Amino acid sequence: MPRPRLTPESVTEAAADLVDEVGFDCLSMGLLAERLGVKTPSLYKHVAGQADLAHRIAVLSLGEFGAAVREAIQGRAGRDALTAGAQAMREYVQQHLGRYAAANAARPDGPDDPLVPAADRVLDSWSAMLRGYRLDPGQEIHALRMLRSMVHGFVTLEVADGFRMDTSVDDSFAWTIEFLDRGLQALAESGD
Repeated sequence: MPRPRLTPESVTEAAADLVDEVGFDCLSMGLLAERLGVKTPSLYKHVAGQADLAHRIAVLSLGEFGAAVREAIQGRAGRDALTAGAQAMREYVQQHLGRYAAANAARPDGPDDPLVPAADRVLDSWSAMLRGYRLDPGQEIHALRMLRSMVHGFVTLEVADGFRMDTSVDDSFAWTIEFLDRGLQALAESGD
């Protein structure tokens, strides 16, 4: 069987697929090498090590995540943008839990780190979700943090099977978005 042609990108993609299957905490160079049908030392020609690989997965994940939210909110404003963007996040996490965990664990190594612009694009997408509420600029960072906290908390509990009551999780998610929408509208109307 011919050996696969590896590149830093193909190794990162394979690792991202792997962590979605086995979980970010289970990532290892040996397991990835086995998946790719190569010896572990071959991977070091393309990535510096497991920390570098995890960082590359985080950059990939943030790029995908930002694009998913941006695409979902395109041409929408207010509650429509909020609903579409939050649902895009929910679906991304459900489908790519390992990648999402990698992104949450990553920290930039400096201003030239590709993680910085990838994270900025995610924040830009979330800011665009909020634009229709016409919030005071001083309130936007608080609104972004609240929005991320609420959706992140809900979705990570959901994928961990943390909601075991008989009520529909979809209904609860819609209720949460409605609650957020009303709060953002009230904040915008108060001018505080």
